[in-house]
Amino acid sequence: MQSSFKKPSLAVAIACSILFAACNQSTKTTTTMTDSTTTTATTPKLPPASAFEKTIDGKQTHLYILKNKHGMEAAITNYGGRVVSLLVPDKTGKLTDVVLGFESVEGFENSKEPYYGATIGRFGNRIAKGKFKLGGKEYTLVTNNGPNTLHGGKPGFQAVVWDAKMIDSATLELSYLAKDMEGGFPGNLKVKVTYTITDDNAMKVSYEATTDKTTVVNLTNHAFFNLNGESSGTILDHLVQIHADNYTPVDSTLIPTGKVEPVAGTPFDFTKATTIGARINTSNQQLKNGNGYDHNFVLNQHDINTVIATVIGDKSGIKMEIYTEEPAMQFYSGNFMQGKNEMKGGKKDEFRTSFAMETQHYPDSPNQMSFPTTVLNPGQTYRTQSIYKFSVVK
Repeated sequence: MQSSFKKPSLAVAIACSILFAACNQSTKTTTTMTDSTTTTATTPKLPPASAFEKTIDGKQTHLYILKNKHGMEAAITNYGGRVVSLLVPDKTGKLTDVVLGFESVEGFENSKEPYYGATIGRFGNRIAKGKFKLGGKEYTLVTNNGPNTLHGGKPGFQAVVWDAKMIDSATLELSYLAKDMEGGFPGNLKVKVTYTITDDNAMKVSYEATTDKTTVVNLTNHAFFNLNGESSGTILDHLVQIHADNYTPVDSTLIPTGKVEPVAGTPFDFTKATTIGARINTSNQQLKNGNGYDHNFVLNQHDINTVIATVIGDKSGIKMEIYTEEPAMQFYSGNFMQGKNEMKGGKKDEFRTSFAMETQHYPDSPNQMSFPTTVLNPGQTYRTQSIYKFSVVK
């Protein structure tokens, strides 16, 4: 099991020139972006950048378009560091938006589901009863998921405006300072998240953080995927393979029990490719607790060059391969989607019409000493990356 907390290292100097440097911008936030209304017919589903122009908590929000030389495009907003759209080719060559999102920043603000596409922090997943001890002191967080704290509580990184800088046409750098005791967490945490669209049709997400007080950190991205295309219906026929021989069972509030158990002989065995729906309705207490799959999979030994999960859209033939430096991944099968939001495709976010695969450390790690540590000390740099690579199966 590897740790994603590494000692500081010298950053590699960026040699390439910064695009859009001539545009007027504030001292913190780059305002340059591409409005999708100027793009070609190959990107019809990108929402207009003008719909993401708003001042929230005194800071300006925007939509940024990243693209590679093969036509893959991502639309990202600095409101919550969210992936709004991700266009990749299907088996016929048609560009398909595989990420659920909204047509405007107001859609994300008002959504009944607050995490669509968002950068998650300061601590992804759940912390039991909103409390943990660190250095002999107990910290109390905002509880927002029954008795527990979920995805950093409130405000959470999904609800803040990040400072943004376009590095080049394929790379966006987002930064945010989470102040000491924000949401109840100790330490001024400086966070940087970099989204890159690579020429091998991958979206790379790199995370970095430093603190001035000992704290806990567990960052991830919460894109909701449907590889057949947004608003295309159920994801139950998607084919999934996860290279994890073990998972962490949970109690009725979805907090890990502390055990690490084998997936063999259970509905959680995705070591061989299996459709999401094949066993989701099996009589199983863990599935009952999660209302489906909402569990932490303990990944087999791997590095950033090892595929840890593969998902294939049954209709589109789009294959997504996931790589990460993290020790685990939360697989969520859209069990709490209730059709209360109208998405970009014009349809509601109905039950199990998208899934999430959140690369991360284990849930409730601050309270479970047997789990890989999420503690970050002053003088250390949290640094990790995950990659979502797309191709097709015909």
